[in-house]
Amino acid sequence: MQEQTWFVYILECKDNTLYTGVTTDLDRRLAEHNGDLPGGAKYTRARRPVRLLYQETHENRSQACKRESEIKKMNSEQKRSLIKPI
Repeated sequence: MQEQTWFVYILECKDNTLYTGVTTDLDRRLAEHNGDLPGGAKYTRARRPVRLLYQETHENRSQACKRESEIKKMNSEQKRSLIKPI
C-alpha cells in the first residue's frame, strides 16, 4: 500500500486573516474553501476568496497534525515569517 503525502497549508482570506489546515489533496481542499466544491471550513466560508500562501509536506497524518498544531499556536507575524516571497 502506497503512503499518502499529507500537506500542511496556510491560506490568506479576503479579510487578510490566515487559516491553517491539513489535507492529502491541496487542489480539492482549496476548491472546497473557495466554494467551488462542497465542504470547506466554516471560518473560510465567510471570508472568500482564499488563496494558498504556504504549504509543506509530511509523510503521515500524525506528523502533519502535529505541525498544524505548532503553526496554529503562532501569532500572525510568526506565520507570515514562514511564507517566503515568490
